[in-house]
This record gives sequence, structure tokens and C-alpha cells, in this order.
Amino acid sequence: MLQPKVEYDYIIVGAGSAGCILAERLSASGEFTVLLLEAGKTDDHPWFKMPMGYGKLYYNPRYNWMYYTTPQNELEQRNLYVPRGKVRGGSGAINAMIYVRGAAQDFDDWASATGDAGWSYQSILPYFKRLETHWNPKSDWHGHSGKIHINSLRSGMHPVCENFLAACRELGYPENADFNGQQLEGFGVYDVNIDRGIRDSSSRAYLQPALKRSNLTVQTEVLVERIVFDENKRAIAVQVRHVNEPASYHARREIIISAGVVESPKLLELSGIGNGEHLQALGIQTVQHLPQVGERLQDHLCASYYYKTNVPTLNERFNSLFEQAKMGLQYLLFRTGPLALSVNQTGGFFKTDANLANPNIQLYFNPLSYTIPKDGKVAIKTDPYPGVLLAIAACRPSSRGSIHAISPDSHEKPAINPNYLSTEQDIQEALAGSRLMRRIVQTQALQNIITDETIPGQQLQTDAELLDFFRANCGSIYHLCGTCAMGKDATDSVVDSQLRVHGVQALRVVDASIFPNVTSGNINAPVMMVAERASDLMLQAN
Repeated sequence: MLQPKVEYDYIIVGAGSAGCILAERLSASGEFTVLLLEAGKTDDHPWFKMPMGYGKLYYNPRYNWMYYTTPQNELEQRNLYVPRGKVRGGSGAINAMIYVRGAAQDFDDWASATGDAGWSYQSILPYFKRLETHWNPKSDWHGHSGKIHINSLRSGMHPVCENFLAACRELGYPENADFNGQQLEGFGVYDVNIDRGIRDSSSRAYLQPALKRSNLTVQTEVLVERIVFDENKRAIAVQVRHVNEPASYHARREIIISAGVVESPKLLELSGIGNGEHLQALGIQTVQHLPQVGERLQDHLCASYYYKTNVPTLNERFNSLFEQAKMGLQYLLFRTGPLALSVNQTGGFFKTDANLANPNIQLYFNPLSYTIPKDGKVAIKTDPYPGVLLAIAACRPSSRGSIHAISPDSHEKPAINPNYLSTEQDIQEALAGSRLMRRIVQTQALQNIITDETIPGQQLQTDAELLDFFRANCGSIYHLCGTCAMGKDATDSVVDSQLRVHGVQALRVVDASIFPNVTSGNINAPVMMVAERASDLMLQAN
């Protein structure tokens, strides 16, 4: 039966990284009834528990929306792949689990954009701490009793990563033992949200322990088609569909959209909130003209360089059936080994100009080289020789794009146009990142083990050649955000600093779409922080 009850205090649309936290926090006191609706399935499959299992979910339409961008003008008209979690846990259930807060300046910029000091780094730091049980119990920068377990990859990282760390030391870059501590800049080992060999998503850490509560109802495989408003523009209900069965659920207090950076603006538009001209063209009646809905899309754009080595890497293990069996047995018996880790093990945040106030390039060093196929029917393929991969991405790209509904049909995927590499700043940072990466590779520490740059190859040396390679081979690193951005008013944003949608009542957006600017690094940790703070804002208001 799809409708065990039709009225709730709070209705949350989307059980992603933010939605799972909101459901737990809003239902914790037992005072409020909460309904959590998820378009995807449950995250019960073993691939969601095994950290390295995300490779099996990359092109899996059962658990992945598998979006593509529109043709990108500056990237040879390519349609770039945009995986998003279609499952309880959202993209946090299928990502690479790198836990990075971002730079303090990122959040100080949020405070400036909203006029609300509550979003400054010092103000939101307690929410990051509230999330965490951190691997270093002596650190004052971290929490030690939170629901998300944060661990370092240092104890299990592949030995070849030591060559990368030595290379950075050779060049005099600052070493950073904690990217989420006093500063972001430097090289080191990444932290991950993995708990004793198991992915610690917000679904596992927050939602699953709360499922036994009688005041929390969770429905999966339910697509929310639109938000319903009364004559005072108050959000009062959601219209949904499960297979071919329509239903409506009513909210006494608030409706929260946590459907993600792609689906949240689409749902607003299908509900009559957005640019009136665009809504009229789709045949949708305008409830509230809000021109910034779907605008200000941002993402980190990444390019990878591939190297053959004369020392063992993870390639040999993943290419051997015998080694695969050994790794599988090690994981099943002890929850250790390569399958219990992320492949993105070391890297860092670098300034390509000493005069910069903050790092502008993030780098990943992987002890595994692999090809991501453009065809979803082909599996990710590990190179047949020992190799490593280095990837670069600008921390704070300035290109801005959009996501918009193309039809009033809720089953139609929206148009995703990140407008990648459309500013001179982003072009220059693509080149600066490429030069930085090449400089690190030329150190003695890495030249001792690298025998060949297989892609793109040392024949590419000029700025024009490197930029051409970047345009032809770069891809999203899956940190899309900003399409329902926070701001001061309806002319520059979609929600206010309390995450309330401008011009209507009892409707908030809580997910990566509210970021005024992309943070410097992986965005799952900031999304979870936003959900923690949003739950306080709602509980205090009620």
C-alpha cells in the first residue's frame, strides 16, 4: 500500500546525502511526523557497502540516473557523462567517499553572498564537527561523537603513493596531514567516510538506525511530480507516482526539496516556480516568477594523465582473477585490503601562483590506471600493465551554466548545460594545472618509477597542445551545485539564507543546489553540513 498515511508534519523529497540527515534529525524527538520520498531503490546491495564497489555502480541504470550534458561548446561539442545516485543515499551512496570540507574562504563567501554570518566558516564549523567521528581523537578541528566515521587512507594506501608524496616534498610544497584542519593547502593523504571497511554514507549512518521510529515513514521508488500550493502560495502537498499509481501527501509544516542539483530545480519548475517565460513555453502555470531557478550551475572539471611504471600498482591485482579472489576473501574476512578503500588515495591542493590567497588546483594521485568508457554498456577497464593516474581540477571555476526542465513530463530528464571552460580564468587554470602536474611528474621521486606517459604523451608540450588535449579529454568530476543558490533576494537567488524559497511559504531546498559558489574540493561533506544546519533552522523555526 503506497499511502499508509496521507498527512505529515514534514515531507522530504529525496533520500540523498542531505535528505537522509534531515529525516533523522527532524524525527529524532518523536514530536513530528516525517515522510521521506525517494525515486530510487534501497541501498541494500553489497556493492553499496564495499567502498570499491562504486566502480560497479558507475554505469548502473538501476541505481544511477546516468545523465548527460548538452553538447559543450568549448569541449568539442561533447556530451559529458553526469552520474547521479538514484537510490537511498543518493550520490553519497555511489561516490568515491573523499571527505573534504573545502577552504574557509569558500564559506566566508557564502556568508557574503547571503548577508548571513551564520554561513561563515567559523559559524558552520560546529556543524562539520557534529557530523564526525574523526580518526584523530586529539584534533580540535574535528568532532569525535558524530554519526559519520572519517578515516585516513594512510594505513592502507598503496606503496607507490609514497613516491608521489616524496615528489611533492622534493619540490618544497607544504605537507598537510589534515586537509580538513587548520588549512587546505598542501599535499597528503585523503580522508574518507569509511567505517571499518564499509561506506559510511548518510543513509547508513543517519537513516538506517532511524527506520524503526514510528514517526518516520520512508517510501522508495516514488517519483514526486510536483509541489501543490494553496491560494496564499503555501506549499501544502506533493503529487507523486509509484509505477502507475498516483497519490498525494499533505504537509502540515513544511516541504523540503532535497532531490539534488539536477532534480531540485526541475521539480520547482514543474511546480510553477521559475522563470515565467520558460514555464509558459512549457505550458506550466506560473506560481512564482523566480528567474534564478536552474541558473548558476557550477562543477569541477577534471583531466587525467596516465603513466606506465616499473613498480607494482593495483593494476596487476585487479587484472588477475587469482588476486581478485584474494582481495575478495580479505575483504569478506577482515574488511581490509584494496576493496575496503577508495582509489583516490593521495593528492592535495596547490597554488599555481604564489600570490594567490588560496589553492586553485586540486590534484589526485591514484595507484591504479583505468579507462572510463564512453559507452555505459562497457565496463571500466584497468590498463594491462602497472600504471598510475594523476588528475587535476580547478578548485573554484568561474564558468556558470544551467539546468532546466524541457517538458512538463516529470519523467523527462532536464537539459544540463554546465557551460564548461567558458571563461578565460578557467582556461588559464586548466593550463596551469597541467603544468603543475607535469612539474610534479618530472621529479626524481616519480621519474624513478615512471617509464612512459601513455596519455597524452610527452609529444604534447605547448600551451595550445595541452589545452587541445584538455578540451578533448576532460570530464566532470561530479561536483555539480548551485542551481537553487542561496542569496539575498529573488533577483540573485532561489532561496534565502534560511533555505526558504523566495516568494512562497513552507518550502525549502536543502542539497548541493543551494551552494552560492562551489567549494574547493569534493562536495559531499559540505552537503551533509548544510543538512545538519538546515535541520536546526527548521526545528528552531517550529
